[in-house]
Amino acid sequence: MLSWKERLGRKRILIADGGWGTEFIKYGLKPGEVPEAWNINRASDVRAVADSYAKAGADIILTNTFGANRVKLTKVGLEDAAVEINRLGVKISMEAAGQTAGERCLVFGSMGPTGDFLRPLGQLTEAEVVQCFAEQARVLAREGVDGIVLETMMDLGEAVAALRGVCKGTSVPVAVSMTFDRKKSGYATIMGVRPDQAVRELERTGADIVGANCGAGINEMIEVVQLMRQATSLPIWSKPNAGLPELIDGKTVYRETPERMASQLGRMVEAGVSFVGGCCGTTPAHIMALVAARNELAP
Repeated sequence: MLSWKERLGRKRILIADGGWGTEFIKYGLKPGEVPEAWNINRASDVRAVADSYAKAGADIILTNTFGANRVKLTKVGLEDAAVEINRLGVKISMEAAGQTAGERCLVFGSMGPTGDFLRPLGQLTEAEVVQCFAEQARVLAREGVDGIVLETMMDLGEAVAALRGVCKGTSVPVAVSMTFDRKKSGYATIMGVRPDQAVRELERTGADIVGANCGAGINEMIEVVQLMRQATSLPIWSKPNAGLPELIDGKTVYRETPERMASQLGRMVEAGVSFVGGCCGTTPAHIMALVAARNELAP
């Protein structure tokens, strides 16, 4: 089976999947409910989401393990189920990937932040963060993921420690994706980390791929990618939201259509991106439109 590097060489741009959390809401996920627990008690619904992205033509689908690190699961009393949640998350996505026509799509294990801060702002030591992510990464790698993506990271200190943990626990390729917002002084995370600052430090620490996800829509993401490209030669990962969320009649709505997002793919490529998918509010229809737009680009 071809690796991500070989596939990227053939296709120039790889399309990743779209939002999972906003898809789970359509299946009845309630506020405060732990979506990763669905790997155990609602596996068929998790499989339906994974299937939908594989059938949309994504080159890479993720696993439902974003919040399945031990620190985060301990806060909801699920620490004893950490291994099983991660194991089933990989199993479900691998089964979905195997149903695609031709060569199966790749499966990257999703790992999100702990939800706490490193000392002195929080309670976690750097060593604890390294161990937490090494533990989760080992389970994902043992179950056969093709890569790991540390995503929606906001604190560069935690992102670096998490990356060190993944590299300590596994030898699989790893992408690190941070979340930036536009501020008066330019793009930065809520912790004040700039895109160029982030990618330089992540590249030094050993990331194979760097990038950004969540935040706003594709126009803002293009600007973030441009800033990253000026600071690194690594492949860039990008998963924008379907625009900024709006609350309408008590429901969160994302207005960026599949057609609108796909129409900007050429600009994303010019900015220097290598992987494009979607985050909150994006759907299988968004991914299908991105695949079609990618296939129309000159090789």
